[in-house]
Amino acid sequence: MNILHLPERAGAEPTAQPIDAAARRRVSGPGLRTFLAIAERYDMPTRDRIVLLGEPSNSTYHEWVKKARAEAALTLPLDTLTRISGILGIHKALNILFPVEAEAMTWLKGQHHGEVFGGQAPIEVAVEGGLDGILTVRRYLDAWRGGLRGGPDAGTKFEPVREEDVVYS
Repeated sequence: MNILHLPERAGAEPTAQPIDAAARRRVSGPGLRTFLAIAERYDMPTRDRIVLLGEPSNSTYHEWVKKARAEAALTLPLDTLTRISGILGIHKALNILFPVEAEAMTWLKGQHHGEVFGGQAPIEVAVEGGLDGILTVRRYLDAWRGGLRGGPDAGTKFEPVREEDVVYS
């Protein structure tokens, strides 16, 4: 799996370079600890945490958690790190869009009728939709943060972001 590295100098072309085990090892523990803190803050059941991380076995999940909390060496799969990154992006966007955490939780856990949610709560879309579900919620929030539909105007109700409003890259 490759990722895009931004150029160090203006005008240089981005280059794709593989993510090696050392890079994954460096971010795995801190990433998982942050994910766990968010999951606890959101009162997320263990089963949903496991699903969001890509459905490792129960024993693997608990071993990861044990290692992360002990700050022991841990190298998560790239897929799991991508999922954690998506959750971190969702959390960041919620903190920006909703200064009051209770409002963020109401939005995250409440039903929505926008095309991308189809009556489901955004957290349900993330949990049930796999990596694509996580990234769908993140893209929705990123579009909202960027000024596209979805955010509340002073005193008005939410206008859902339409699928054609979100740019997938």
